[in-house]
Amino acid sequence: MKSLLISATALLLAGTAQAQTMPAAQVPAAARATFKAKFPTVQRNTWEKEGNAFEAAFKMNGKTMSAVITPAGALQETETDMSASELPATVRATLARDYKAYKINEAATIVRADGTTVYEAEVAKGGKKHDVLFTADGRVAPK
Repeated sequence: MKSLLISATALLLAGTAQAQTMPAAQVPAAARATFKAKFPTVQRNTWEKEGNAFEAAFKMNGKTMSAVITPAGALQETETDMSASELPATVRATLARDYKAYKINEAATIVRADGTTVYEAEVAKGGKKHDVLFTADGRVAPK
């Protein structure tokens, strides 16, 4: 019984640490319209609040992706998950040199509204994790 209580508590805590999905009806119509216009072939997605914007998570062409859209319908960025081994060689070299004590948990390509591409690596050390952004030439990029 004690292990069941511990497991239930762990699940509850894990659920509260993650962002909560929201019904599409709570997402402004302009944001939903932009998503549909930019990704017309996507049949299913989930929505979450991302700061002042809204994030749509979905799969497209076998890739896990997300799009951050303002309430007014401006697309801020798209993110496509990838394995750490798919990061550009220059980014992997910077990670190996400057983050060798860290574990790389996740990686992604981010295309910003202005068309620039950055690469994201979630790094972890000592139970703490954070995201680091890189330019294609391996330099740390501003958030």
